[in-house]
Amino acid sequence: MTWNSKIKPESLSWLLEEENPDVRYLALQDLLEVPSSDPKLIAAREKAHREGPISVILNAMHPEGYWVTPGAGYSCKYKSGVWSLIMLAQLGASVEMDERLQNACRYLVDHAFAETGQFSTDGTPSGTIDCLQGNLVSALLDLGYQDSRMERAIDWLARSVTGDGIAPLADKKATRRYFPWNCGPVFACRYNNSLPCSWGGTKVLLALGKISAQMRTPQVESAIGTAVDFFLSIDPLTAAYPTRLDRKPSPNWWKLSFSVFYVTDILQLVEAMVRVGRAEDPRLSNALSYICNKQDENGRWRLEHEYKSWVRFGKLNQPNKWVTYRAVWILKQTFG
Repeated sequence: MTWNSKIKPESLSWLLEEENPDVRYLALQDLLEVPSSDPKLIAAREKAHREGPISVILNAMHPEGYWVTPGAGYSCKYKSGVWSLIMLAQLGASVEMDERLQNACRYLVDHAFAETGQFSTDGTPSGTIDCLQGNLVSALLDLGYQDSRMERAIDWLARSVTGDGIAPLADKKATRRYFPWNCGPVFACRYNNSLPCSWGGTKVLLALGKISAQMRTPQVESAIGTAVDFFLSIDPLTAAYPTRLDRKPSPNWWKLSFSVFYVTDILQLVEAMVRVGRAEDPRLSNALSYICNKQDENGRWRLEHEYKSWVRFGKLNQPNKWVTYRAVWILKQTFG
């Protein structure tokens, strides 16, 4: 069974409409696999960067390279540097297309990166947390940003999952240790009562899956194995992962969204699994069926969760091109 049989015929034609050049660009590139040298793709890419959300966000940037307030860019959700770069990456923006984006990436790394490898809410190692580390490594890789410090960021990302070479929280003299928020291996997080956090873990696994073959060290491969074991220890559709005070899982797990910041939905976890080569694992079958069944009679998926940021990507509970693109991408990678 091919991926085309999993979607309605109208799905692709809707995503390829000229009125949304950013979605059209990604659909041409990722769903139809139009060659990068094709004039049609080149024109779509240029238009996506010149018009719409990408240009809105970049035009709001301070010339120095930050959004809203200078510094590490975490506060002022969801318009400051961290969130703007995450959103730009999900929109398909590239440093090759706009020098401002290169400057913004450099500014963020200069202000939010600790020399021991952590991305942080304040630029110090103690401000690190899995969701931030995963989100920023993922975003910077997607944006095409080149920086020698990324090797250290990836090394920390991987080792923090397995604990290899990372001292425990109590070892205050260690150069590389866990800190109060990212407090232990396998996504242990203080916000989650020091239990593994499935939201943060999903961001980490997604970033690990985007690391090129040349940069996939033994530590990265080991971290992928640890993360996959954690997420597939249960049926991911149930979201029955550890929660603070043993509460029920957040309903946002089943609400499909765009953009995707620190909240995680089932689409993002399945995307992460696809990117680390686990698309055909039978333990994902219920999650994939759920995604397929969210499609309406016109081959569209609805926007069910959103954030207040620079741009609105549609009305809640209405068919949405960005969510549809996310779902169709997964189905193509899984059944293609």
